[in-house]
Amino acid sequence: MSRNQRIGFLLGFSVIVVAATFFIPPIAQDPNYHDLMDHRIIAGVPNFFDVASNLAFLIVGVLGLWKLVQIREDRSRFILKEEMIPFAVAFTGAVLIFLGSSYYHWAPSNGTLVWDRLPMTLTFMGIFSVVLGERISIKVGSNLLIPLLIVGAASVAYWNVTEQLARGDLRPYAVIQFLPVLLIPMILWLFPARYSGTRYLVEMIGWYIVAKVLEFLDAVIWGWTGGWIGGHSLKHCVAAWGIYALVRYLKHRQPVAVESLVTDD
Repeated sequence: MSRNQRIGFLLGFSVIVVAATFFIPPIAQDPNYHDLMDHRIIAGVPNFFDVASNLAFLIVGVLGLWKLVQIREDRSRFILKEEMIPFAVAFTGAVLIFLGSSYYHWAPSNGTLVWDRLPMTLTFMGIFSVVLGERISIKVGSNLLIPLLIVGAASVAYWNVTEQLARGDLRPYAVIQFLPVLLIPMILWLFPARYSGTRYLVEMIGWYIVAKVLEFLDAVIWGWTGGWIGGHSLKHCVAAWGIYALVRYLKHRQPVAVESLVTDD
């Protein structure tokens, strides 16, 4: 399969997924989503562990941004400086997830959930742009970053507006959250690596999937642990660990295809 055919395959797959998503009825936010299991108040903080576990995002976000500062002039990490921008967006998103998710879990509601989801789209789209730039073309990754960020934010805004109009629709946000999870492994498989360390990107996706499972099993894990911890608090820690895989990727990767980096763009 030629490079153009592989790109066409990805575009076709994306169109099919998006079209299929909008063939199903609108998905309103389940009101029970806000009723997580761990309601303990500690030191005056409601839902303490669901709030405090967000510190993991702050830690990995700061570590990622600091790593970018450390290696900004190191051409063994970045052949072109513009490659740093999507990483910076992803790690900044992680720091903002700490703020937004803490705010949401302090007082769970649809209104506060907006500020939880918005920074998530920054991280999702930043990571997706990283993979597009490093596997398909730096131009593609750079040129699509802003449109991806706009579409991500718009999906949350659309959901919020439709909820306020009593016809909530999560379908665009679902596409933004899950389509990259499907596309990234395909891109890693179909396109050669520009840098070593692909296993860290695979690990990142794996930990994200585990985090979603933990979120789904919030009540089950609460029961298994005898009310010691809920699945949602663990979800935060595991999702942050997945972002930390991106920090480790920065630490260990080396260029492996300098020539294709130039010719593809």
